[in-house]
Amino acid sequence: MEDVELKKVLETLLFITDAPLPVTRIAQLCEIRNKERIEGALQELRKTYDDEGRTLQVMQVAGGWQLATRPEYGIWVRKLFHNKMTVRLTQAALETLCIIAYKQPLTRAEVEAIRGVEVIGPLDTLTQRRLITVVGRRESIGRPILYGTTSEFLRQFGLNSLDDLPKLESFNIENMAAAAQSTAVELIEQDSMPEPVAEGAPPQDPAQAALEGDAFAAGEAAGEALAETPAETEVPAEIEVPVETESAAEPMTEPEPEVPAEPAAETAPEPSEEIMQEPPAEEPVPEAPVEAAVAEPEAAPEEPKDNN
Repeated sequence: MEDVELKKVLETLLFITDAPLPVTRIAQLCEIRNKERIEGALQELRKTYDDEGRTLQVMQVAGGWQLATRPEYGIWVRKLFHNKMTVRLTQAALETLCIIAYKQPLTRAEVEAIRGVEVIGPLDTLTQRRLITVVGRRESIGRPILYGTTSEFLRQFGLNSLDDLPKLESFNIENMAAAAQSTAVELIEQDSMPEPVAEGAPPQDPAQAALEGDAFAAGEAAGEALAETPAETEVPAEIEVPVETESAAEPMTEPEPEVPAEPAAETAPEPSEEIMQEPPAEEPVPEAPVEAAVAEPEAAPEEPKDNN
């Protein structure tokens, strides 16, 4: 395959894929063993896109190569696929993600020690967004779970590897937020977190909370909706139950004594029937022999009287 044809094939593969393609995978698809040739063709293709000022760019991200839109045109893509591709993160979730990215692997307790607050909600959100994952367990008491970033994290923030992270000396949360804004990550204000709901505000619709990207708020809203449901059903239950019990209490008291009376009546006739059946069977049996025995001696004395 010639170099010109190879670049066309690479452009086609990068255009059609929805995830970064590693060089090894591209070499397998193109049936080329020389990986350096593949990398050289990718670099030339990227330079062509840059020189021509195209709205697309060939970028190396998350350990692979991908054809993507340039950051300055990302706003138009988000308008088209807003709910499908936008990842919303709160300030707390973004701070938690930064700590894990720089200090990974970390346990939940270690992240909480750095932030000074609980991070159960942010960890759940980041896990659902596939930005972090469980990478193992620390060999200590209880063997706590260790968290680390994923390839999706690198892709969302336009990083090829963790080595591309800004140095800690020049890093601040605003820089990470700016990097997030240039991708499909949207930063949510802390006011949109579910704390006000717990203070007595009207519950949030779970479906709307899920669309807004806050799984923790969705869980809170769903929990409060479930908590209110029994409270509403208890009112009619309290009204209907006494009405039914008062009307049903009178007839129910009558059969209660009848229930033990019925087995007593049933058990009583059973032995009486057996007793009544035994005497009539015995009475005809002795009557016949008694009459025969009495008749024989009466006939015997009459015969000598007639002879005299």
